[in-house]
Formats: sequence, structure tokens, C-alpha cells
Amino acid sequence: MTARPSVLFVCVHNAGRSQMAAGWLRELAGDRIEVRSAGSAPADSINPAAVEAIAEVGIEISHQKPKVLTPESVQASDVVITMGCGDACPYYTGKRYEDRKLEDPAGKGVAEVRPVRDEIRTRIEELIGSLLSREPLDIPVQG
Repeated sequence: MTARPSVLFVCVHNAGRSQMAAGWLRELAGDRIEVRSAGSAPADSINPAAVEAIAEVGIEISHQKPKVLTPESVQASDVVITMGCGDACPYYTGKRYEDRKLEDPAGKGVAEVRPVRDEIRTRIEELIGSLLSREPLDIPVQG
């Protein structure tokens, strides 16, 4: 792993789960971890319910755009976290892969996306702990 670890979040549309995960990681880790996200079949825009749900906790992702998953983005990442992209994610030796089973927020309202948002935060806190275990964490708590 590099001095500054890098994480790539991958889901099919790169419009909900992976974007919320990237937002949480940017918020909670700051510049200590490089953050990427991509999709195997990117949507045209970010899921509005995901944008609203994560905005409720002070994280802005509305300016993000879904990006296509490339072999280069996988190769440039230390950790690849898949969130329902199936077999579309290329595999390279020497990378840490984690597959996270999370409900897809596509077509759901904000109330249904909140539990997904909260579960993602818990998993991101665990990820940060594993990547920065030698550094003290200063994770703010937001309502």
C-alpha cells in the first residue's frame, strides 16, 4: 500500500451507494485517503434520494458525476470495494478487494435510503480504522 492509501468504490450505476461511500470517506478521512468511485454501467446523474439523504448529515455529493469503471482506476487503487457490480470489476493481484452487500437505493425515497447511508458510514469508519490504524482518528459525529 502507498503512503497515502487509495480506495475505489464500485457499484453498477455509480449514482448511489458508491457515491455516498466516497462522500463519507472524504468527510471522515479528509486528505489522508485518496478516494475514487466508478460504475460498471454509470447513470447519467447521481440519485437524488442519495444526494438528499447524505446532505442531511452535512455531506455534499450533488456536484459529483457518475464515472465509468476503468482498469486504470482499479490499478491505481490499493483497496477496491464493490457494492453490487457483479463480475464487471476487473481483478488485479496485490489489491485488497471487499464486496459489500448493500441495498441498492435506485428507485427508493429518502426515507428508504437513510438506513443504507447509515450502514455505509459504519463500514467507512471500520475501513478508515483498518487503513489508518497507526493514526489517531478524529471522526466528527453529525446528526
